[in-house]
Parts: sequence; structure tokens; C-alpha cells
Amino acid sequence: MSALDLTGPAGRGRVYWALADCWNIVRRGLTHYQRQPVNIAWQLGFPILSVLLYGYVFGSAMKVPGGGDYKDFLMPGMFVMTMAFGFINTATVVVYDSTKGVIDRFRSMPMASSAVVAGRGVTDLIIACAELAILMLTALAMGWRPDGGWGFLAAFGLLLWLRFALIWLGVWLGLLVPNPEAAGGLFAVAFPLTMISSIFVAPQLMPDWLGWVAAWNPISSTAAATRELFGTPVGGGDSWVEQHALLMAGVWPVILTAVFLPLAVRRFQKLSR
Repeated sequence: MSALDLTGPAGRGRVYWALADCWNIVRRGLTHYQRQPVNIAWQLGFPILSVLLYGYVFGSAMKVPGGGDYKDFLMPGMFVMTMAFGFINTATVVVYDSTKGVIDRFRSMPMASSAVVAGRGVTDLIIACAELAILMLTALAMGWRPDGGWGFLAAFGLLLWLRFALIWLGVWLGLLVPNPEAAGGLFAVAFPLTMISSIFVAPQLMPDWLGWVAAWNPISSTAAATRELFGTPVGGGDSWVEQHALLMAGVWPVILTAVFLPLAVRRFQKLSR
């Protein structure tokens, strides 16, 4: 072997190996989904059933501020709910790897410590893209017709931006809860948080105190912003946060990331102590 061949790999810096390790973690995660497609079917089952239930069963009784079809109001909210519930899946996978010793095995290998967390985040974003694509196809089959162009792409980006921020919440919780069964119990926390938002009902149609809580829910900002970008005619509320939904849809994920990313990294670093 020539001297160039010997020094080539050694000349690669930490960034290269961090990216390579991250990609290996992503491949591992995607391989699990490929071999167990029922996991994706389970993740999509609840939002698809919710779309059908609220769209066809309750849709005729639901009111939309300013008028309009409830399906047009509902569909962007369902996309947001799917992204919001994604942190439960993140937590479940992380706690499974943690309790089965997989993370300890990774930490004992000569790999970048950031690759485990970053690889989990990239994997979840790829799965989130697939989930959104399937849900949007379902919505189109039900008669939902969004505006195309840059608004559509911006709405898709905001949905992934929210999912990215909640990944770190899922990683942190996954490193805290003792077993996968306990991670499944996080649904009991996530469900009220999504219900007290503008996903299903506009905050101005709720009691005043509950409407205020729903309006300041970070999920509501993303739901309102995506409706606007998708071209859904929905009358906004009077509060400042509702009038600046696009701004807050970008700001809330930054705040969530600033809070939970350091907590997740710190918790991950404590595993070996």
C-alpha cells in the first residue's frame, strides 16, 4: 500500500468521522423501520383515523371562524399534531436503546459522542417527511386543496422545524424514563397538550381563559402559520401571538431547542457516571 493510501484516512478530520458515524446511526434506524414497517403504520394510524373521524363524523358540526370548510381548517392541524406526537416515538426508541445497553455499546466504541444524538435526530426527520407525505396524500384524497408554490414549501418546512425542536424533548425524556412502557405513557401528557390548542378548534371559540392558554401553546402558532401558508381562510384571534403566528412558529422551536437540547446532551453525558 502506498504512503498516500496510508495517510489518506488518517488525514480525515473529526468533522468527517462525526458525519460518518452519524450516517451509520441513521442507516441503523432506517433499517429497523425497513424490517418493521408496522412501526410506521402504527405512527400514522392514529392521525389518519383522527382525520377521518373529525373530518367526516364531526366535521359538519364544527365551526370555522369566518366561515369555510372545516376540512381545510383541520388538515394543517392534523399535520402539526403528527409532528407533535413524534416526540413520543423518539423517547420510546431512545429508552429502548438505553435499557438494552445499545447506547452503552456505542459509547464504548471509537465513535463521535455526538453521532448517537444527531443520528437519532436525522432519522426522525426522515421519518417525519414520510409521515407528512402520506398524510397529505390522504388529505388530498378527502378533497383538501392547498395553495401551491413557495407557501406550500414554507409550511412543510415549519412542520419539520417543530418536529426538529421536539426531537430533543423526546431524547431527554427517553433518557429519563425507566423503560419503554413508561415512554408509552407519555401519550397521556401529549394528548391534552394537542387538544388545548388550535388543532381542532379555534381558540376564540373556547372559554376566555382556555382560549388564552390554547393561543399561547407553541403548537397553535405552527398550526395557524401553516394554515395561512396553505391558503386556508381562517379568521385570526385578537391576541398578539395569534396575530403574529408566522413569527412565533419560527421562534417557539428555537426556544424549545434552546431548553431541551442542552438538557438532552447533559443527560447523555451523565450516563457513564
